[in-house]
Amino acid sequence: MQTQMTAKRALDLALGSVLLVLAAPLLAAGAAALASRRPPGGVLTRSVRIGLAGRPFVMRTLRTRRLRLDLLSRLPHVVRGELSLVGPEPLPPDDERAGTAGGAGDGAGAQHWRQELRPGLTGLAQVRSRSGMPWDEPALLDQHYAEHHWLGLDLTILAAAVHIPLRAAVCRLTHRGKAHLSDTDHRLRGYSAAE
Repeated sequence: MQTQMTAKRALDLALGSVLLVLAAPLLAAGAAALASRRPPGGVLTRSVRIGLAGRPFVMRTLRTRRLRLDLLSRLPHVVRGELSLVGPEPLPPDDERAGTAGGAGDGAGAQHWRQELRPGLTGLAQVRSRSGMPWDEPALLDQHYAEHHWLGLDLTILAAAVHIPLRAAVCRLTHRGKAHLSDTDHRLRGYSAAE
């Protein structure tokens, strides 16, 4: 288990750093565009989340969902070790699933496994919910990931996290401008709905 965690952290650090360098110009442009609008509260949202071993941290996220900039803006947390590229959803302290609110939540076992893993930028629950698969209960998927995670699964989840939104974007681009049956009037001339 310790070897896998070391390999996982190495992947997070290496790939997270590369992605952060590549995304930096896009993040800077997004932050500048948001700053020009002067949103109340600034360009970043700040929320407390529970990390590895139940330690809280302040997660900062860019206030936009365009081009997935909100997720990319969390890459500094991956490099610092507060988040992993792949893991369960980062939960606030008052969420009973985090195991810190004193509620029943997912039970003591769930609280235990959540504290043994870093929360992730993406995860099995996020990928499965976007793929339209019927088994998309986030708590069950997060627990399944915690019980069966290994580096190969992380790479598969990362590939799916990139592939699914790209496929959806390509579909939107290729279908743009095409007429659908409901978009045009196929009735014969002189036809009246009143007749």
